[in-house]
Amino acid sequence: MHVPDGFIDAPVSVAAGVAAAGAVAAGLRGARRELGGARAGSLGGDDRTAPLAGLVAAFVFAAQMLNFPVAAGTSGHLLGGALAAILVGPWTGVLCISVVLLMQGILFADGGLSALGVNILLMGVVTVVVAWAVFRGLTAVLPRGRRTVTAASFVAALVSVPASAAAFTLLYALGGVTEVPIGSVLTAMVGVHVLIGIGEAAITALTVGAVLAVRPDLVFGARGLTAPLKLRVGGELVDAPAPGPAPARSPRGVWIAGLAASLVLAGFLSFYASGDPDGLERVASDKGFDASAEEHASAGSPLADYGVEGVGNTRLSGGLAGVIGVGATVAVGTGALYAVRRRSAPRERDEAPRSAA
Repeated sequence: MHVPDGFIDAPVSVAAGVAAAGAVAAGLRGARRELGGARAGSLGGDDRTAPLAGLVAAFVFAAQMLNFPVAAGTSGHLLGGALAAILVGPWTGVLCISVVLLMQGILFADGGLSALGVNILLMGVVTVVVAWAVFRGLTAVLPRGRRTVTAASFVAALVSVPASAAAFTLLYALGGVTEVPIGSVLTAMVGVHVLIGIGEAAITALTVGAVLAVRPDLVFGARGLTAPLKLRVGGELVDAPAPGPAPARSPRGVWIAGLAASLVLAGFLSFYASGDPDGLERVASDKGFDASAEEHASAGSPLADYGVEGVGNTRLSGGLAGVIGVGATVAVGTGALYAVRRRSAPRERDEAPRSAA
C-alpha cells in the first residue's frame, strides 16, 4: 500500500510528514530502552540486539516483494508493522518499517518521496500502534504461553492492515486531489485490505511461531509470557522458584538463517510474485483517482521498479535488485539501530549508580 506522489495534496502531505517525523523521534527514544535490554528476560542488553532489528527490517523488505493474489485481478503484500512490533518491540518496529520505506523510496522508486511521511504514518505507525495494542490486549487476557503469542500475532496483524487502509481513506478525505465518494473509497479499501490482512496474519504468525520454536528469548512480545513451572508440594501445585538469569546466547544462528531466508525471498521467490495491482492501486483505478499519481522523483534510479538497469534478463535483474535491496536495508537498518543502541549505553551507565544506591 505504497502511496505515490500526487494522491494527497501538499498541505496534508506536509502535516503527515510532521506527524511521521514526530513518531520516528519518539521511536528513537523508545527504541533506546528496547534495544538497551535492561529488563529481565531481554536480549542480553548488548550490541547484538541492533543486528536483529536490522535483520527484521531486511526481512520485511524482502517479504514485501512477494505480492500474493487476494481477489480477481488484485494482489497484496506484507506491510510488516505487526511483525516488527512483536519481534523487536513497537518503538523499534516503527524505525524498522521507516528504514524499509526509505530504502524503497530512494533506491527503487516505490512510494512517493513527497508522500514518504504519508507512507511512514500509514505503514510504519498505524500498523504498529494498532497491532501492538491488539497483541497486548489479547496476551493480557489469554493464558500465557507460546500458542497465545502466535494466535495474538495472527489477530493483531489481521486487524492492523484494514486499520491502515481506513487511515489512508481519512487522509484522502482531507487532502485527496480528486473528488470521489469517500464512503465508497472506504468500503473498497477496507474490504480488499481485510483479504490482504489474512495473508499478512498468516505470514506474521508463521514467522513469529518459527522464532518462538527455536529462540523464544528473541521475541520481544513473548517476554514475561511464559507460564511459570509448577511443582506439586503436599498435594498442591505451587510455582517453582524462579531460576537465575540464563547466560546470554548468541543470536548468530537465527541471524544467519533470517538473512538467508530474506535473500531467497527477494532474490529468487520474488520472480513468482503476483503481477496484479495491489489493493490501493486497484481501488485507485476503480474509483478514478489513479490518474493523479505523479512520476516518481527517483524514476531514473538504476534500481527503479525492482530491476537492475542494463541487465536484460528479467529474472536475473529482479533477483539482483532484491539482493541489493536486502543488503542495503540490513546495512542501513543495523547501522541506524546500532547508533541508537550505543546512545542508550551511556544512559544505562549513568543510571546504574543511582539504581545501586
